[in-house]
Amino acid sequence: MYYLGIDLGGTNIAVGLVNEELALVCKDSLPTPATDPVAIADTMAVLCRRLLKKEGLSFDDVAYAGIACPGIVNRASGEVIYANNINFDHFPLAHLLCERMPLKAVYLENDANAAALGEAKAGGARGTKNSVMITLGTGVGGGIIIDGKVYMGFNCAGGELGHMVIQKDGRPCTCGRRGCFEAYSSATGLVRMTQEKMEARPDSLMHELVRRHGKVSGRTAFDAERAGDEAGAEVVAEYVSYLACGISNLINIFQPEALVIGGGVCNEKENLLNRLYPIVRREAYGGGRVPATELRIAELGNDAGIIGAACLGL
Repeated sequence: MYYLGIDLGGTNIAVGLVNEELALVCKDSLPTPATDPVAIADTMAVLCRRLLKKEGLSFDDVAYAGIACPGIVNRASGEVIYANNINFDHFPLAHLLCERMPLKAVYLENDANAAALGEAKAGGARGTKNSVMITLGTGVGGGIIIDGKVYMGFNCAGGELGHMVIQKDGRPCTCGRRGCFEAYSSATGLVRMTQEKMEARPDSLMHELVRRHGKVSGRTAFDAERAGDEAGAEVVAEYVSYLACGISNLINIFQPEALVIGGGVCNEKENLLNRLYPIVRREAYGGGRVPATELRIAELGNDAGIIGAACLGL
């Protein structure tokens, strides 16, 4: 039996066929018709049919389809309650997809939650029942898995991990608050710290790296530090201190078996984990008297949403 996993993004819709071992068999994508919700359902159906035809399968071979979608979703009703980047307002996406294909069931989940479920079932947190995932990208996304299931809150809006405050009256965040975890620990926050340090330190090697690569990125400060640049090292230390603060808060709240870090910054892998561990071990409640949460790097990359969506009915 197979599962269809659909990852709805603002730019592309990606659909994958996942087998019973939760391995991605094949995938395909098309641009997202962002201004037309009905066209989004049509595009999903086209991709699903195309994948099955490619593999010589029919809908009889598919147990269900799962959709990972941005915004607030109601899993029980199959509605996207609200998504600010796509024109959804109490939109019955699961029902419309069922109308377009002979599916046995369609499940719907927030995209960050689905990615966390994918990592819990088949990625960096597999083998655990309780885990938290954070994704360090343009913002800080996240998902909470408790006893193997996604925690959504009573109103389906739980798990907005990027919007806890770690610096009172700090940097403004896109959500309207100040000092959010996202404002400091996202890749966007890291780029801003790097730019500010470059303005203060015209002698930094980071200027040469930016000229070479064409832009400031999340790698700039790390690469400069590796080359012996003091200013780059200062940026990395500041960034890691904020990231460790947010991670320690999450561990103290949830005490998960594993906290998984995804997004572009996690390409630093052990270099990042080795910096985080001493701070997190010091700040996590328990004083070493209880088993400690493992910090792990996400394994599924851009396929986490597809695989997570495919796990929604398990």
